[in-house]
Amino acid sequence: MLFNSIEFAIFLPLVFVLYWFVFNRNLKLQNLFVVVASYVFYGWWDWRFLFLIAFTSLCSWGSGLLIKKYEDKPKKAKTVSVLNIVLNLLILGMFKYYDFFVAEFAQLFHIPTGGLLLNIILPVGISFYTFQALSYSIDVYRGKLEPTRDVVQFFAFVSFFPQLVAGPIERATNLLPQFAKPRKFDYDTAVDGMRQILWGLFKKIVVADNCAVYVDQVFSTYTEQTGSTLLLAAIFFTFQIYGDFSGYSDIAIGTAKLFGIKLMRNFNVPYFSRDIAEFWRRWHISLTTWFRDYVYIPLGGSRVSKAKVVRNTFIIFLLSGFWHGANWTFIAWGAYHALLFLPLILLGKNRKHTDVVATGRRLPSLKETGQMLLTFFLAVIGWIVFRASNIAEAWQYLSVLFSKSLLTIPWLYNRHYYIPVVLSVVVMLVVEWLQRDKDHAFDLSGIKNHVVKFGIYYAMLVVLFWFGGHAESFIYFQF
Repeated sequence: MLFNSIEFAIFLPLVFVLYWFVFNRNLKLQNLFVVVASYVFYGWWDWRFLFLIAFTSLCSWGSGLLIKKYEDKPKKAKTVSVLNIVLNLLILGMFKYYDFFVAEFAQLFHIPTGGLLLNIILPVGISFYTFQALSYSIDVYRGKLEPTRDVVQFFAFVSFFPQLVAGPIERATNLLPQFAKPRKFDYDTAVDGMRQILWGLFKKIVVADNCAVYVDQVFSTYTEQTGSTLLLAAIFFTFQIYGDFSGYSDIAIGTAKLFGIKLMRNFNVPYFSRDIAEFWRRWHISLTTWFRDYVYIPLGGSRVSKAKVVRNTFIIFLLSGFWHGANWTFIAWGAYHALLFLPLILLGKNRKHTDVVATGRRLPSLKETGQMLLTFFLAVIGWIVFRASNIAEAWQYLSVLFSKSLLTIPWLYNRHYYIPVVLSVVVMLVVEWLQRDKDHAFDLSGIKNHVVKFGIYYAMLVVLFWFGGHAESFIYFQF
């Protein structure tokens, strides 16, 4: 079920009414209703996926209880934890990477793949809920979290529908306790959630889906295009993937607020970053911090020699790339960002920009502007590799982009198409710049005049219906 669909427009208010007015008197029933609603939401794509998420949930829940049982026997507790991690990763690997490795191995040794490939459908959001379930058993093993005996509560944590298929990847330490205590409806929080949903829909429907029209046209015919056209398409994709993914996160976080649940922030104006290190502190925060806490720090983090810090950095970036899918382009994309990170590590400047850019000022300085433009350009190059079907396509795309044809006039899909698209991108950037120190860009709590507020709401609704593109699936559903 897509957030930008008629089905969800019916599903959400129905679930909201039942959640607060029918099941609110009993916490266990309310949590059970969350599980049922979430399974309906997830099973809308393919009901067979429900067995997989249920199995993943049951294994992680059971492992938590066993780890607690063997807390006086560290070796047994560790064995349980490792077995659960291996089992979950094997399931993820089987569905997401098996065919890739078999095909690559067969090609390397010239072996026919007939009968070896599974050709199975990739379950929607499997990488997200697998990592979420893993965080629970790891935190229980580390003693950061007491395991829950309430299986319904745990299933609600893993399957909570707003963030189930594309994050944020929640930690058990944050989300699970929220299902352990009664929730109370808060009007102001719910209104703020609606605002955030509205902003997320704008980024997805108006910005991302309209940018996708030009991006798909150019990338499908990239061998026939000029460098200037390829650059324009790459910039459009840069805004498409941001509007698409951060839009999903805004809708997810806003929807959770309607149910009295607080999810972590997943994006924090990444395209206003002054270097790549800051970009990664602001892009897909839930995944970045997951790898930091469960891979980077256990490897020694930054408290080791420079050589090992570099090693650790490359490991998490390569894993991050591989997490996105079974394609060498994702691994190359991760390696590219690791290389960009390298000078910052060696010079000790990877933590230089931890504040909000141009704090206390309306506009950035010339130096900050230059830093942001350079970081944005480097991100654009990375997104070309990410978007390409294979390494050869990425290389050819970049080769043409940096040729003499870069100085030509780009191909225009439709003159009437560009005005609303460019305006929507400008509006998104201006609003997020002005609101860069807020929890989300559509936080209008500072506006006291109700006429102005509702004027903004109605204007946004008109824009959504008037300029919204064709309903497209979210890009990160494939991961």
